[in-house]
Amino acid sequence: MAASAKARRRAGLVGGTRPWYDGRRSRTIVVNRDRRARWMSVMRVVVVGAGLGGVAAAVGLHRQGHEVTLYERGAELREAGTAVVVMPNGVRALDALGLSDHVRGQTMPAVSGGLRDWRGRPLLVTDVAQAQQTVGPSVAVSRAELHRALRAPLPAQSVRTATPVHWLGPGRTEVTVIGDGRLLTKADAVIVADGIGSTIRGRLFPRHPGLRRVGRLDLRGMLPRPASPDVTGLLAGIMIDRRTGAMFGLFPVGGDHLYWFTDSALHGAPPEADEARRDVLSLMADWHPSVPALIEATSPTDIYVDAIACLAEPLPSFAIGRVALLGDAAHAMTPDLGQGASQAFEDAAAVTRHLAGAGPADVEQRLLRYDAERRPRTSRLMAASSRQAWLMSRTGATAWLRDAALRAVPRRLATRQLASMWRV
Repeated sequence: MAASAKARRRAGLVGGTRPWYDGRRSRTIVVNRDRRARWMSVMRVVVVGAGLGGVAAAVGLHRQGHEVTLYERGAELREAGTAVVVMPNGVRALDALGLSDHVRGQTMPAVSGGLRDWRGRPLLVTDVAQAQQTVGPSVAVSRAELHRALRAPLPAQSVRTATPVHWLGPGRTEVTVIGDGRLLTKADAVIVADGIGSTIRGRLFPRHPGLRRVGRLDLRGMLPRPASPDVTGLLAGIMIDRRTGAMFGLFPVGGDHLYWFTDSALHGAPPEADEARRDVLSLMADWHPSVPALIEATSPTDIYVDAIACLAEPLPSFAIGRVALLGDAAHAMTPDLGQGASQAFEDAAAVTRHLAGAGPADVEQRLLRYDAERRPRTSRLMAASSRQAWLMSRTGATAWLRDAALRAVPRRLATRQLASMWRV
């Protein structure tokens, strides 16, 4: 069905794209600068998993004019947890998706970050404000609030909650999406963003060794910022204990909350939150007084416990035919560089860019380009994160030498190194 020039002008279709429905299948009018129009089929894209990366990708693809359906196994569309640190490269990725308004309003304050020992004595001091001037802002934001902000542009009819996806049947012209033994839909492209424990990843790569635990336990908590003790000197920094290899990090969230995390050795099965909290309080009883005070002041219901895990080795590909992986499903890494969320946002921006203007016949080639762009970078970061985890968790003589070397680094050089790490 041809659209008249008058109808196109009324719809605002000059110099861009807009969905157009001809009664048979979704199409898009693409209008060139010379105002000549051509028809292009709107692709049916399925995103599996509604975490931060999956929602960002769904919104980005929706804004490109694709017909997006987001499947989430949970009963509602939400993000559990405490806070998340978005590095400057993650903020830039959200800029590319047009989704950075929420994080741009919560820039990290001008504090002296870096590394300290368990007593709070400086090891490697950095000027966070200077680093941010060099490479852009780094922000700590509530996971729940960020998730709400990211998903806001996505139409409600595009979301299917309480709908797990168990299998994908790839074909030459489309992908069959199956859940609970029934056909859910068929799609031109599928983006797998179902997290670190992705079941689809295991079925796509049956010979891959999957996840490995690294023998570390992560506790995360968030609480209203107390009047005392004054923790300004500890903000945006990480404390490390050469005696036990444990760590404690503290970041401001907005103007009135604090986000903290601990990282300590794990022996055996992960404990429940109450037991883990007691164990960490015992382990850190002689740390800087603010550390046990903040952990004790955090409600047990606001503490989350994770046995740290990562992919045992990089995947051989992020793209198989019409299916691509994103975020932790593609490159789960240890949290030591703080790049988990930021890399998921980079994935979302990249897959959106590579599928821009694509039709069904273009999908496989476009996803191969996505793989070529993202896999080498994330593989390097996976390795760098594992090296950082090893270095920070040392004990004994190795840790003593590490601390002595850190103290010898001038503040200006440390700030440049921080900016370099954020530039990744």
